[in-house]
Amino acid sequence: MKTKLYSLAHSRAGDKGNTLTLSLIPYNPEDYPVLCTQVTVEAVKNHLCEIVAGEITRYELPNLPALQFVCQQALTGGVTTSLTMDTHGKSLSYALLEMEIAH
Repeated sequence: MKTKLYSLAHSRAGDKGNTLTLSLIPYNPEDYPVLCTQVTVEAVKNHLCEIVAGEITRYELPNLPALQFVCQQALTGGVTTSLTMDTHGKSLSYALLEMEIAH
């Protein structure tokens, strides 16, 4: 059965230049291992392929529990140069939460 991430977790977005950071925090800590297994760099890169042009790095934060994704070349140049409506990438946390995983 497929489930969208928004039913299991919430997300926050941040930016620094052309780099986007996305956190993924499960509502229930027991779902953290599922997120670690299913929300891989490859899965996120595939899901955000129209948005993220560069490398994605994933950090596991088991004591929180949370995952953080650092996405390079994701904000069309960054706040001072981008012409997009969302130069900080805040709406991209919702784009991540639309990803489906098996659950």
